Amino acid sequence: MNIFWFLPMHGDGSYLGTLKGARALDYPYLRQIAQAADNLGYGGILIPTGKTCEDSWVVASSLIPVTERLRFLIAVRPGLVSPTVAARMAATLDRLSGGRLLVNVVAGGDPEELAGDGLFLDHDARYRCAGEFLTVWRKLMAGETVDFNGKYIHVEGAQLAFPPAQKPHPPLFFGGSSAAGHELAAEQIDLYLTWAEPPDKVCEKLDDVRRRAQAHGRKVRFGLRVNIIVRETETEAWHAADELIKYLDDDTIASAQQAFARFDSEGQKRMSLLHEGKRQNLEVSPNLWAGIGLVRGGAGTALVGSPETVAARLQEYAGLGMDTFVLSGYPHLEEAYRVAELLFPLLPVNKEQAPKGNAEPVYHFSPVGDTGSLKQRT
Repeated sequence: MNIFWFLPMHGDGSYLGTLKGARALDYPYLRQIAQAADNLGYGGILIPTGKTCEDSWVVASSLIPVTERLRFLIAVRPGLVSPTVAARMAATLDRLSGGRLLVNVVAGGDPEELAGDGLFLDHDARYRCAGEFLTVWRKLMAGETVDFNGKYIHVEGAQLAFPPAQKPHPPLFFGGSSAAGHELAAEQIDLYLTWAEPPDKVCEKLDDVRRRAQAHGRKVRFGLRVNIIVRETETEAWHAADELIKYLDDDTIASAQQAFARFDSEGQKRMSLLHEGKRQNLEVSPNLWAGIGLVRGGAGTALVGSPETVAARLQEYAGLGMDTFVLSGYPHLEEAYRVAELLFPLLPVNKEQAPKGNAEPVYHFSPVGDTGSLKQRT
């Protein structure tokens, strides 16, 4: 398993839907999370995008010199930037980071936010635009001089002077639940990433992408984006889930759901249908909890339970053909440690994600001095 973490570019804290326990997302805090993920052995970190986020490319660039192995999964939005400029940005960051870039293609979202950025295409048109964008982007990354005159993208003599470190290009990630999204993934994408739904629903999506990819003579890898609430016991884990939404009131939930309803994202619709804006019956599948989606868009589900239970559920998704898992938890700094300490020993984590250093840490309790304290030596 390739296990990634998440960099919270907005809304981190101990509770959802309230300023109580909220964290200021300044650079020292973001750096702290990235360095923790790097040291703990996560393979990469997802940096989200949107009008409520700091710019993901600038943030990732700032983290290159303060991390060593961590890969950066950064969003690009076709239609908001030309494929030539996007290719130049990607190649530069990939070279400067020593080949640590992963590109997250984002074609969906909130029509109001997209209009604010100057993009007025409807849902399916955005995916067709993304297809033209990636056709040009991939040719540029391969070192070609590109002339392309499509419905949405037009370039003449486009070139990339400096190639990326990874060949033929940094891997392309993408998530989309509509037919248009599945077709784009099948034709252009290296790894299709889905939010966590009940396994049978996820299986249907993966099978559809596989069939479409086969029709294009391609194979696509798969991954899961999910929150994690893991504690030493089942009781503690479910208590932690309840605590996360303890300050939510009905007005806050209703306001969030009203905002999500205007999205034309099929994935967001599927997330909202899991809970229908209600607190009751939030466990939508064994240990799969939809409480986060009451007030947060995007990945609104969490796996909840003991280390053994959560590891088993992740293995179930892996059994569907997934090899990459993008995890998160509130607050993200503390939960990065908790997930690594409780889950990594139970999962077949990619060996390349092993913590740095030649010597295994040795822990012991000292019977003298500061009695009972935990000591470490290497």
